Amino acid sequence: MNASFVARMEDVLAVYERPDDPRFPVVCFAERPCVLHGQPVEPLPPVPAQSAHGEQPAKPGRPRRESSTYVRQGTACLLAAFEPGTGQRVVEVPARRTGADYCRFLQHLAAAYPQAEKIVLVQDNLNTHPDAVFYQHLPAAQARALAARFEVHYTPKNASWLHMVELELSAIARQCLHQRIPTQDELAAHLAACVAERNAARATVHWQFTLAKARVKLDRHYQKIRATNFPDYALGFPTLWQVLRSNRSALHQSWSGVLVTKGRRRRRADAASFCYQQALP
Repeated sequence: MNASFVARMEDVLAVYERPDDPRFPVVCFAERPCVLHGQPVEPLPPVPAQSAHGEQPAKPGRPRRESSTYVRQGTACLLAAFEPGTGQRVVEVPARRTGADYCRFLQHLAAAYPQAEKIVLVQDNLNTHPDAVFYQHLPAAQARALAARFEVHYTPKNASWLHMVELELSAIARQCLHQRIPTQDELAAHLAACVAERNAARATVHWQFTLAKARVKLDRHYQKIRATNFPDYALGFPTLWQVLRSNRSALHQSWSGVLVTKGRRRRRADAASFCYQQALP
């Protein structure tokens, strides 16, 4: 964890703490690959349990069974935008996640918020996410207008745990993507049904990791970052030069004590460190 990580983390956490405002909705965007699997062997349907009839004993039921083998039938990509304030999400299923797909999805996302002055977009650092992509796939005027609709905030690298939409993608995967889906159209149909259900329920994320909690929990990283650049200032100690000037006699006695008591010459760095500690008032 470095200063760049902390700066982006605090920026994202500050965005999460903003009050809900329809003019500036906070929307989290992310992508997820999906593997399409076909069934080479038709699954066996479930068999319900049978109760006892006369002399015939009861028989247990049997769950649905499917073969452990599968046929890989390509991949697709899940693009998801999630608004925690309202519990609404927008999902699309393109075949790939190229810059053109990203540009097209953000056009649909901007159209979904016609009353918003600016959409506050939180996203990761994928190479297809800069606004330069708009100019690669749209006329300059449309690209400028689309870029102006968004206020973009980037999560730190290797910090998916800071991204609210990752929690939403995990919930969708558990509810919808746990089964074998052979085609992109079937995947889109399953996701549409799942998203409609979650939108109707206004399922959202109750974020607990605030900016204040981050500064307490990650305090050792903050101190390490400060100490790397300003070691004496960060530790609250005077500099070694100030100690040398104000404590010459104590420094001389401490230096002598190091050489006499140890019986051998120490390295200069160790001796200076010891003297520095002894000479502190």
